[in-house]
Amino acid sequence: MPVTNYEKVDVYPLDDAVRDQLLREQNECVFCWSTRDHWPVGMVMSYVWRDGVFWLTAAEQRARVAAIERDNRVSLAISSAGTSLGPAKTVTVKGRCHTRRDRDTKDWFYPALAAAIVPGAERGRKAFQAMLDSPNRVIFEVVPEQWFSFDSIKMMQDSLFPEV
Repeated sequence: MPVTNYEKVDVYPLDDAVRDQLLREQNECVFCWSTRDHWPVGMVMSYVWRDGVFWLTAAEQRARVAAIERDNRVSLAISSAGTSLGPAKTVTVKGRCHTRRDRDTKDWFYPALAAAIVPGAERGRKAFQAMLDSPNRVIFEVVPEQWFSFDSIKMMQDSLFPEV
């Protein structure tokens, strides 16, 4: 029976396998934090998904670093656009962000991010990796606490457009 109430879309989450595929294939998110005056701010940033944690980076002087160290509650929004999954699938995560400055984290993270951003071009990847390894760069470790996802294809298949 076709669905006609499009206000309640939480009944169309991504399957776990699709969510994991999206997080592995995508390398960009909208990263959100709160300013000192409690305004939400979002910035498109690149990330690496590893062992159930999101990893991102920024220069230490960016306002978001101080904001996150003041209040580490953040969110990330990720779209399937540009992946093999096609459009219309999204994930939003609420989590806690921890700032890392240690060499061990930088040693695995910079090559991983460079490989995600510059795949297949070794010279470009190595140049990007070298650029990342600057003295005033920090790494964000976002540990997810709550997940929200949406698969609009499921909704279309369960609605007035079952041929989709």
